[in-house]
Amino acid sequence: MVIGGAVALLELLCRVQIIPLSVVIPPSEMAISLWQILRAGELDGDILETFGNILAASALAILSGFVLGVVIHRIHVLRLAVEPLLASYYAVPTFMFYPVFIILFGVGSLAIIAIAVLLAVVAMLTATLNGLDRIPPVLGRTARMFRMGPISTAWRVSLPAALPYLFTGVKLSVAYAFIGVIASEFILSGSGLGYSIAYAYNNFNNRTMYGLMLLTLLVVTIVNALLDRIDRRFQARSRR
Repeated sequence: MVIGGAVALLELLCRVQIIPLSVVIPPSEMAISLWQILRAGELDGDILETFGNILAASALAILSGFVLGVVIHRIHVLRLAVEPLLASYYAVPTFMFYPVFIILFGVGSLAIIAIAVLLAVVAMLTATLNGLDRIPPVLGRTARMFRMGPISTAWRVSLPAALPYLFTGVKLSVAYAFIGVIASEFILSGSGLGYSIAYAYNNFNNRTMYGLMLLTLLVVTIVNALLDRIDRRFQARSRR
């Protein structure tokens, strides 16, 4: 309701030109522009490239963050050394590593994915540590009582107990992957959705710019809504 009211207000302010069209176009025009962009298909390659990069970065960040979290959780000395770095990790500007990634991966998608993974992986790592820390000790004692092996204990006891916290890490990793990929394309790429938005902006093409921005907003909102719905189910199950 609030969002609908805000969109209607923006539409009105643009139509009566309280907000100049050179600054923001009406939301209805954004939707029309988006439809025309998708129908024309000229930017399909850039759109698919961006979402492919986001999917790859999300998967790599979630998998590597989980594995690193498990390893660090089991090695106490390593955790003591790493935790102060994790606490200050997001104070480090990730984009400063881009020249290193260009040397390693060359110019293109691999370097952008690497930046996004670097931005997203710590969210999953931290969530994994948090989830493993919050497993009730009684579950471990119960597993030992039933003489369950390490793999069986991890699969049947530890993972289900930590799952709500792990999924919080998944949500954050996906969000950071979106930010990392699209922001990188704005300033470091010659293709992709972020580059197309920046190119439209530099050429004063407001219709294309806002159409692509609307596409980004819609995809992010849908993905976040789906993940949030799954997360609520996990949270409800953990409270039973």
